[in-house]
Amino acid sequence: MDAVSTVEGRAIPFGAKNVDTDVIIPSAWLKTISREGLGKGAFETIRSNPDNIFDSAEFSGAPILIAGDNFGCGSSREHAAWALLDLGIKAVIAPSFSDIFAGNAFKNGIVTVELPQEQIDRLMEVAATDPVTIDLESQTVTTPFQDRFTFAMDPFRKRCLSEGLDEVGLTLTRDQSITEYEKRQADTLPWLAQGTGKAA
Repeated sequence: MDAVSTVEGRAIPFGAKNVDTDVIIPSAWLKTISREGLGKGAFETIRSNPDNIFDSAEFSGAPILIAGDNFGCGSSREHAAWALLDLGIKAVIAPSFSDIFAGNAFKNGIVTVELPQEQIDRLMEVAATDPVTIDLESQTVTTPFQDRFTFAMDPFRKRCLSEGLDEVGLTLTRDQSITEYEKRQADTLPWLAQGTGKAA
């Protein structure tokens, strides 16, 4: 997982409320276990309209998505986070998120920012013409027009995102402690290793 300090650039002013994971990535795309290529299916129904905002040249490569309340509701499919990443989305700003989606986004390195609706409305205005910046260290969202909105974030999630630590990475930070524990266990409880091929 890549470390995140800031996410800066154009933001897609989507704004829709109650966008469920089936809208983010339709079930027909769930046959794969690969994270690659899912961006093609992201928001497929919406993108069937030639004038959709996701395929607009103006927002090509935009790393931020601005959405409405309860983003990511519905099923728990992690493919939704994979599809957003493959589409190039590194952060989503919304008034609220489904808990499961927010967890999946975090585990895949997507920053989720919760802001009040009035601040979302302001960012939607700015995003139509100008970039937006999310600074993880200061926990702020800023615009070229001196807008500055602060957001809350769980310290553990902030650390993991800032250091690029997924579950495997977190485990590896304790590698020395794990090795020492296994050695102590082998010395004091050697019978546990019987039948495993690791017994002395």
